Amino acid sequence: MIDPKLIRENPEQVRNAMRDRGVDVDISELARLDGQWRHVLQELEEARAEQNEASISAATAKDADHSKLKELKNRIKATEIRLAELEVTLEREMARIPNIPFPDVPVGPDESGNQVLRTVGEQPLYDFEPKDHVALGQALDIIDIERAAKVSGARFVYLKGGAALLEFALVQYVLGLATSPEIMGGLAASIGPEVSLKPFTPVIPPVMIRPDIFRRMARLSDEDKDERYYLPQDDLYLVGSAEHTLGAMHADEILDEKDLPARYLGFSTSFRREAGSYGKDTRGILRVHQFDKLEMESFTTAERSAQEQDFFVAFQEYILRELKLPYRVVLICTGDMGKPDARQIDMEVWMPSQQMYRETHTADLMTDYQARRLKTRVRRVDGTVELVHTNDATALAIGRTLIAIMENYQQANGSVTVPEVLRPYMGGRTELV
Repeated sequence: MIDPKLIRENPEQVRNAMRDRGVDVDISELARLDGQWRHVLQELEEARAEQNEASISAATAKDADHSKLKELKNRIKATEIRLAELEVTLEREMARIPNIPFPDVPVGPDESGNQVLRTVGEQPLYDFEPKDHVALGQALDIIDIERAAKVSGARFVYLKGGAALLEFALVQYVLGLATSPEIMGGLAASIGPEVSLKPFTPVIPPVMIRPDIFRRMARLSDEDKDERYYLPQDDLYLVGSAEHTLGAMHADEILDEKDLPARYLGFSTSFRREAGSYGKDTRGILRVHQFDKLEMESFTTAERSAQEQDFFVAFQEYILRELKLPYRVVLICTGDMGKPDARQIDMEVWMPSQQMYRETHTADLMTDYQARRLKTRVRRVDGTVELVHTNDATALAIGRTLIAIMENYQQANGSVTVPEVLRPYMGGRTELV
């Protein structure tokens, strides 16, 4: 949720931001609701002060008339009910407003407005007809979609043999990078001297989340609830990313400034209905209902959050360069980025079978948008308390990375060469045959 003060003090900025994001919000009505809420709050505070004075007078008077105290008690109770109703309405309407984009975010209606920042690596050239990951996986007997459909339905998969080993190799490799003080320190130093050199803390978070926490994370709304898997008997949702439970782990807490940034790397199975995909990418494992991810989450002070996103992006690029996968970095436009994001940067890797770049990584800077509803704060060295800023980003979307490796490293005989950096985690195996 954005700061309500923005609507009071700079409504035109909010109007312009919503126009750029293609969102229809009545800022005047929000300002009216906010003003009404503040007026009732003032009434409540005045009534409580009056009640305190009346209580003191009644305690010292011999023949005190308690009728006024009773009247004040009833008035306070009624005012509290009015205030609570207004708070529910105001929070519901405020939750509809996406974050305010950073000035460098390109304005555009959809993905057509995204801006390619840089392209890295050479697309592979083949002297044979390259196969897609499905044909490769079936021939090598490492991807089994038919049996998964029999057991679980469409858009599920069995990863077997070399594909399963490759997943665990990727996880071990990236975990090693993220927990290395030397590598993380080097990447941080490349961004700037103010960026923390701290490595990540590995986490295996819950894969189920309470609805109220999901909403406070700004990842559950009437618009996107059909994308989520809900367990009504337990009143829990399955997460769509480790970020959903990582970002909420410090809800209602006050962190010490000396402990920031708090950086976490979470491994989680993720679940998505893909309700809005409408038949897109139904072949293979690019868009499935269940997949594994390594996700980064960070809590920082306000003045460090933009550089923290740059650090996350540097780590994502390091992984792709070391895997020797051709990729490009894309700045996402106002109409295409996520609702909580103030700035979103994606990595897209070249997929030979599609002859196009496809998104494999996302880095989201949320400023204090999530922290406001989660009430995640930081106590500064001088004792003041303020909201933290949050970043989340993909360290490894395993299924999509497997696709990229299989297609970019395929050989004429149908085998797949194992990237050199992963071979120590594959028992020295150099290829999948």
